Amino acid sequence: MPQKNVSKNPYTINDEPFYLDTGDEIRMFEAAAAARLPVMLKGPTGCGKTRFVEHMAFRLNRPLITVACHEDLFASDLVGRYLLKDDETIWADGPLTRAVRMGAICYLDEVVEARKDTTVVIHPLTDNRRTLSIDKKGEVLKAHPDFLMVISYNPGYQSVLKDMKQSTRQRFVALTFDYPDADDESRIVAVEGNVDDDTAAKLVTLAGKIRNIKEYGLTEGASTRLLIYAASLIRMGVAFKSACNAALCQPLTDDDRLLETLTDLIDDLL
Repeated sequence: MPQKNVSKNPYTINDEPFYLDTGDEIRMFEAAAAARLPVMLKGPTGCGKTRFVEHMAFRLNRPLITVACHEDLFASDLVGRYLLKDDETIWADGPLTRAVRMGAICYLDEVVEARKDTTVVIHPLTDNRRTLSIDKKGEVLKAHPDFLMVISYNPGYQSVLKDMKQSTRQRFVALTFDYPDADDESRIVAVEGNVDDDTAAKLVTLAGKIRNIKEYGLTEGASTRLLIYAASLIRMGVAFKSACNAALCQPLTDDDRLLETLTDLIDDLL
């Protein structure tokens, strides 16, 4: 596989993102892309879903347009709107429309955080129609053959009010992600955080202990992303305990009792 994609398209990933596959997710994604099937990535925060999409965009040599979804995201933010420029009204495509036109991967990160009208917009793009209705222009846009819709969400974090409707879920091929096993996660932390293997293994051991106490009050366990942050601080000369406190403990909770427990877990490794 080539180590670099050369493109002037601002949405093309030219350098290969590091990704360590833990199952058949690469093969499944490639098959779904070839069949033009939309893909849903399910898994906890910071387990590598976004990095996986970036890796696959590079691997397939397709542009990638990512949208971080939030509660104030309207359908018009995805599709586009008319803007006033130099006393003239012009149309500006939104990220979804740009992806549909150019044949990019459109990645809606944490899609259930967006307003409900956004999911209605993507429905025609996730079945055999593969169309996008631009109501304000009276246009129905046929998706480029290379267009691919990808969404992600965290099933364990969502409330009942923000859970994904079956009418949306059943339009996607689903790939389930979780934190890697200890050996794989240590390798990821060592490479991404640029630290030695022993430090990476110690961080992963700490993460395992933190994940085991999740049911005692933590909303989320320690993510691989946070381990890489801690490793990066250690690489910059920050002491192990201080790095773990800043990158793991404090982001996970504000509860003094839980912080004390997390600190005890760090001390056990020293």
